[in-house]
Parts: sequence; structure tokens; C-alpha cells
Amino acid sequence: MNAATLNSSRFWAYLQLLRPANIVTAWADILAGFAASGCIVFIAPSSSDLISLAWLLLATTGLYGGGIVFNDVFDAEIDTVERPERPIPSGRASQLTASILGSLLLSIGILAASQVTWLSATLACGIAAAAILYDAYSKHHPIFGPLNMGVCRGGNLMLGVSAVSPMVSNYWFLALIPIVYIAAVTTLSRGEVHGGKSTTGVFTLVLISTVLAGLLGLSFLENYHLLAVLPFIVLLAVRVLLPFIKAVSKPSPENIRTAVRAGVLSLIVLDAAVAAGFASLPYGLLVLILLPISIALSQIFAVT
Repeated sequence: MNAATLNSSRFWAYLQLLRPANIVTAWADILAGFAASGCIVFIAPSSSDLISLAWLLLATTGLYGGGIVFNDVFDAEIDTVERPERPIPSGRASQLTASILGSLLLSIGILAASQVTWLSATLACGIAAAAILYDAYSKHHPIFGPLNMGVCRGGNLMLGVSAVSPMVSNYWFLALIPIVYIAAVTTLSRGEVHGGKSTTGVFTLVLISTVLAGLLGLSFLENYHLLAVLPFIVLLAVRVLLPFIKAVSKPSPENIRTAVRAGVLSLIVLDAAVAAGFASLPYGLLVLILLPISIALSQIFAVT
């Protein structure tokens, strides 16, 4: 193998560590939170709004990318046994270089967030800390692990809202929706390697149903448009409930991986529903455009 080929192979390995399809779902969190903050950039795009949005998208790219790189860093030993094809256990990426990359990405995420508001920077620090806590300690805990990962995604949604700082205190409860949703997906994902239990699958279905009910319940807010949300709720239910029900009825590793993959990518549909509710149907469709992009990337890069 010549030097050019070797460098190309290493670059691809570190790109695989980032899981680009997942990062796109994090962009959807920001766009949804931005809608809740009252910044409707596609109708009245002020330069300050666009700049804030750009910084927040860069921030979530760094935070999510860094967190997911450290996921593989801390899992290197167990992946050597369970998933030896991954970049670090296969030797295509070094654990030290991956650690440096993860640290750099998290730093970029915090720095980018600090360009928006002080609250954005604080949230970014909290997300980074929660991501490292999950990667290093809590991921193997049956209760704290899913909750911890949910907090990361709920914080990411609030990062989008933080473009207008006072709105975070007004809409803090929105973070509960991705927290419950991700808790469901993370709980189910525990059976990806060895298979799962039907009781675990039933619990995840209850959580997903709670999320759907929560999206409908937001209609009690004066500025939330239920009719704009309904198409996205139907799409979310179809995309998530069907594979989840299959995973419950037959909790094989393959069915669970399929359900988890659908759950992760469908975060975009969830965010599109929130975006449509606070902004409009066209804005929700704008967020939904990220779904085919994420699906296309998931054909190239692993999601879980």
C-alpha cells in the first residue's frame, strides 16, 4: 500500500468515526430549536439570525462529532471483541489520534456556541460534559445511560433555542421530548449485539407513544400550530412504530439494529414536527429535507 492510499484509508477511518448521518440529525435539533426561539430565518432572514444559525450548526457539529468519536475511544476494548471491524479495533485509526480529534471537535463546538450567547456557551459545555459522561461511564447503566443520552439531545434542542436566550426558560420543557425519545431508542439499542428482551421492547414502545402524545399536547401553546404538525406525527409514527413493533415481537439483533437505525434517523422527523408547530408547514418541510440526506449517508457510514 503506497503512502497516498494509506493516508486516504486513514482519512476514511476517521470520517467513519464521526458517523456523518448522525451529525445531520443534530442539525435538525438546532433548526427546530431555532424555530421555537422565534427566529424564522426563511421568511425574514436577517444577517444576525443567519450568523447565529451558522454558529449553532457548527457548534452542534463539533459537539456531536466529538461525543461520538469518544464513544468509540472508550469502547475500543469491547469493540475488539464485539465489533472488530470498527476503525479503532481494526487498526485503521489510533485511539490516541481519535482522542485528540474528539477533544478538538468538542472545543470547536463550545467555541462556536460562545459566538452566539453566553447561555449557548453554557449549554455547549453541559452537552460536552454529558457526552463524555455517557461515553466513559453511564452508557452501560440500564437507567442512567438512556437518560444521559437523552439529556444530550434535549440540550442540543435547547442550544437551538438559545439563539434568543430568554426563550430557553420559556420552553425548557421541550427538552423532555427528545430526552424521552432518545431514552427509548437507547434502551432498545442494548440488544443490538446479543438480542433483546420483549419486555424492554414494550417499554420502548410506551416511551415512543409518550413522545407522540407530547407532540400533540404542545398544541395547548398559543403559538403552536397543530394542523402543521399532524403530517409529521403520522410520518414519525409510521417510520418508528413499525420497526419497533417488529423488534418487540422478534427481538433479534438484526431487527433491533433496524429499529434503532430508524429511530436515530427519524429524530429529523421529530424535529421537523416541532419546527412546523412553532413556525409553519414549509419550515417543517425544510427541516425534513435533512432526512433523505441522512439516509443517504447512512448507506455509506454506520449509524450505531
